[in-house]
Amino acid sequence: MEILEPSRYGEYEAFVSAHKNGGFTQSIHWPEVKAGWGHRVVVSRNAAGEIVGGMLILTKKVPGLNRHFLYAPRGPVFDYGDEAVFADLVEGVKAVAKLEHGFAFKMDPMVMTGDTAFVEMARKYGFTYTEDQTDDDTIQRRSNYMLPLSGRTKEELLASFHQKWRYNIRLAGRKGVVCKVGTKADLPDFMKVYQVTGQRDGFNTRPMSYFERMLDALGEQVRLYLCYYEGQPISGAITTNYAGKTCYVYGASDNAFRNVMPNHLMQWEMIQWAVDTGCVVYDFQGIPLDLSGNDHMHGVYLFKKGFNGQVVTFAGEFDLVFTPWVEKFVDFSEKLQARMRKRRARKKAKAAKAN
Repeated sequence: MEILEPSRYGEYEAFVSAHKNGGFTQSIHWPEVKAGWGHRVVVSRNAAGEIVGGMLILTKKVPGLNRHFLYAPRGPVFDYGDEAVFADLVEGVKAVAKLEHGFAFKMDPMVMTGDTAFVEMARKYGFTYTEDQTDDDTIQRRSNYMLPLSGRTKEELLASFHQKWRYNIRLAGRKGVVCKVGTKADLPDFMKVYQVTGQRDGFNTRPMSYFERMLDALGEQVRLYLCYYEGQPISGAITTNYAGKTCYVYGASDNAFRNVMPNHLMQWEMIQWAVDTGCVVYDFQGIPLDLSGNDHMHGVYLFKKGFNGQVVTFAGEFDLVFTPWVEKFVDFSEKLQARMRKRRARKKAKAAKAN
């Protein structure tokens, strides 16, 4: 186990960006986006000194306490069946917890639901894990909608989409919708439709400075996409391209001109970027766990489903607690606040639909 010095971060980044289980939130550049968080990097090496496992750990101080919450978003990155590497990384977590006065560590790796071997391995090393975690229980949604790309041409992918989706992609072009890759200078256009989306769907929007940091930090591994109609921005997206995965992270659409189908065209443009860069998957990101139609995001799922991908459900979160009383206090407070935010979001979304 080794806690890397910043001068060695390039070695870690090369490992994570090339690993099948890597993701942009494990990039060393992600802390540049997360204002107010610190970070540490832990790695495990083989006998030859090569990195075989790694983890970016974000650290957040609890207000009023000299204690930190530790979180590895979609980490650690290693071959999930390798217990020796996992054990080494856990020792790294414990070392970071001592340095940072950490009261608890949370991870949510891209381990599939039903992977009992990983669950039992995590429990063996002290992690607590709860079956059937809901979207109210986790920081990130457990289910994503993904489109496999390996061995498929653009023509084959387009042909696989639902007929209506193919029609809508072409319709947007015929109607004169223009989809372009923007720069930071175009962020005000994105914010216009993003704020409309937040009001319509009932979620709290991030400030423009957050997206400025994201574009600066991830560089060529992130793009701002914007669709214009008659000179007006009507939809947009922030999309990452990292470790063989293109991820649709933030989306926005205006209430007007939805009939010219900008979102269908924009998704197709982003999927083509994924193909052109050799990605193995295009990740539409979060969908509800409950696909019965009761979740307020069911419409989002139906839109993504039209691209004929797959529902992928992760196991969820694993927790390693060092100071139980602090963890219980913080966990209760944060879950209460999160549930209140989600309830308000649902009410806003229902009210917006009613109007």
